[in-house]
This record gives sequence, structure tokens and C-alpha cells, in this order.
Amino acid sequence: MANRVELVFDFVSPNAYLIWWPLRDVIKRTGAELDVVPAFLAGMHKLTGNAPPFMRDAEVKGKNDYAMLEMRRFIAKHQLDKYRMHPKFPFNSITLQRMLYAADQDGRGVQFVETMLPAIWEDGVDVTDPEALGKAVSEAGFDAQDLFARSQSDEVKQGLVENTSSVVERGAFGIPTMFVGTKGDDADTFEMFFGKERLGQIEEELAKG
Repeated sequence: MANRVELVFDFVSPNAYLIWWPLRDVIKRTGAELDVVPAFLAGMHKLTGNAPPFMRDAEVKGKNDYAMLEMRRFIAKHQLDKYRMHPKFPFNSITLQRMLYAADQDGRGVQFVETMLPAIWEDGVDVTDPEALGKAVSEAGFDAQDLFARSQSDEVKQGLVENTSSVVERGAFGIPTMFVGTKGDDADTFEMFFGKERLGQIEEELAKG
């Protein structure tokens, strides 16, 4: 029985915010475990030849407009009315992702995501401003100075690079990507799902006996 969801995550993706709480609800209903896998979305795009949809589909008549319509429907369905497009989107998330990687090393990756998402995607904190980011991280209950220092270490930098390469090797090409499987099994046996619209399929997979 599948009992684990690995969520490939980068704060820069609006869909990372939008899927978070609905996915957490699925986790609670099914009794599954959630792991955050920090990755660098820009690196994923480079490795796969992918691009952000608003850029990739810019010349396709009606496609981005429809994507925005689907986003509004998703927001309404899941009552995510606090969501606001970040004023500096698409921002450079590399330092933030390295901090997430460091927090995840401490077993606090899920907590870091849960507390930082509102600051970024509701309050519009400027994550490219070290002072503003440090203040938000501290208010979230983390040692900002420690995470900043570790984000500049070779260990954390290389760890994020390896995470990014690893998820691409497993088939990921964008965010949100989720791998669903059983704790203790080989990564290759996990089923991959892409997109926030796959929540129903993920719940079905977790509910299988």
C-alpha cells in the first residue's frame, strides 16, 4: 500500500503554493507521510529543455488565458483566497532553496515550507533582499543566520544540485511533481504525478489496499 508522497519543491513556482494545503489535506485523510524534496526549478528546466508555461506558451493563442482560468477555478475550489502573485515573480530562488535544503537536513523541511509559503505568496516578502528574507525566516521560527551560513556551504550547494539532477533522472521536468510509493521501497518503484490537477489520482493511489 502506498503510504508516502515525495513532493519536488521550489518556492518560485506559484503551483508549489497552490498545491501545498490541498495536498496536506490528502495526506491527513490517507494517513500518508509527506517528504519535501528541495530542487532548483531553473536547473530542472535547463536539464530537461523545459521552460515556464507563461514563456513557453506565450505565442499559443488562448493557452495562457486558459491556464489562468484553471488557476482561478483551483483557487476557488480550495479556498486559497489569500494567494497573491508575487510582485517580483519570477524571482531568483537559489538562496531560499539552499536554506530549505539545510532545514530539510535538520528534519524540518516540511515546517520550513509550511511557514514560509504564506510570507512569500500571501505577504509578498522580497526573497531577493537578504534582510527581508532573514526577517521572514526568523519569524517562521528558524535560525536565519545559521541557514544563511549553511546555504553558502559547498555541502548544501552540491546537495541541491544533486537533488535537482536526481529528480530529473526520475522523470521530473517541472513543479509540482509528486512521487507516490511505499516507505522503504526503491525510488524507481514510486509512481510519478505532475500538476496540481492530479490530487484526486494521488489520493486514489494512497487509498489502494
